[in-house]
Amino acid sequence: MSISCRFCKHELKDLMLSLGMSPLANSYLKKADLNKMEPTFPLDVYICNRCFLVQLSEYESPENIFSDYAYFSSYSDILLNHAREYAQMIIKRIRLDRHSLVVEVASNDGYLLKNFVAQGIPVLGIEPAENIATAARSKGVPTDVKFFGKATAQTMAQKGQLADLLIGNNVLAHVPDLNDFVEGMKLALKPQGVITMEFPHLLCLMENVQFDTIYHEHFSYFSFLTVDQVFTAHGLEIFDCEAIPTHGGSLRIYAKHKNDNSKSVLARVHSLGDRERDKGLDRLDTYLHFQDKVNANKLAIIQFFVDSKRAGKKIAGYGAAAKAVTLLNFCGIGKDFIDFIADRSPHKQDCYLPGSHIPIVHPDRIKSTKPDYIFIPAWNLQEEIIQQLSFARDWGGKFVVPIPQLEVIG
Repeated sequence: MSISCRFCKHELKDLMLSLGMSPLANSYLKKADLNKMEPTFPLDVYICNRCFLVQLSEYESPENIFSDYAYFSSYSDILLNHAREYAQMIIKRIRLDRHSLVVEVASNDGYLLKNFVAQGIPVLGIEPAENIATAARSKGVPTDVKFFGKATAQTMAQKGQLADLLIGNNVLAHVPDLNDFVEGMKLALKPQGVITMEFPHLLCLMENVQFDTIYHEHFSYFSFLTVDQVFTAHGLEIFDCEAIPTHGGSLRIYAKHKNDNSKSVLARVHSLGDRERDKGLDRLDTYLHFQDKVNANKLAIIQFFVDSKRAGKKIAGYGAAAKAVTLLNFCGIGKDFIDFIADRSPHKQDCYLPGSHIPIVHPDRIKSTKPDYIFIPAWNLQEEIIQQLSFARDWGGKFVVPIPQLEVIG
């Protein structure tokens, strides 16, 4: 059966990367689930040779993935600080006030919008997960429980809820119907409104071998060259962009209606496109060599665990992130190598990682067990995590970061 590109509908023929069979990355298990059949799906990444959108097939519906979700943004100090700084910047840049409306798509637990509420700026969150929306409302963030797309945008327009600022952070990758989503953003935006979106930058993923950021909940992976095509096709124009450090290297883009002449396209937009072309992101062969780099990283990770266990070392993990599921399942690392994985989120504690079934525990377990190595699959938060766990150095504990290449930090 042929597969079509979710943006340009061209037939997908080129496999960029295969990570084997893997469960859904955020489908954390309870103890009662451990003896049940666990569904797994191919984690195969295709590259469209027409528009160069990197993408997965859709094996599970967004409703089944996101309607009850385990990821709460408020448990990362780095993300909280990032959200606060963004809000301060954008309020000044586009002069938001009490007469404005800020809308965030996939607003999670209100970690970002609460910063606008504190400044007296009206907001609306749109979040598909009822459990997470409830947490947002408890912070004073009005939140509608629904998926965003053309239909939702049309309802917003009928209610007079068009956005002066429309935010979509770490959501574009999660959308299987990409065209419906971006068309919805156009419909939900005031004539001179601004869209800002943040998403992991494909260039960083490839240069730093970040294969673990690939999982079924992420349907697409974007270069600037491709996202520019997507927005242009829907009458939107990217007028500014910037690199940001979140999630191992992300892009923030600023977009407007194509016919909005109040904003000029900045030179760095063209510079980024030129940089990606220089790096070969407009050539198919660039993508077809990625598997070899990933396989080499896999061998180094496996070698570390084998050597450490043979030497009698105790290994714990910290950060039950979705990327941990991809990395550990692809590398075949389970309870025989990692005793447990600690996480600050109470929504993950007393659960088990999908596939590997490694137990997720409260961070206090690290103090009581004193592991020799603390493996950090949530490497994008490594500075925060190492600072939180600096006490491990008292017994000679070391930290292990797997990406972009395995590194042991004393």
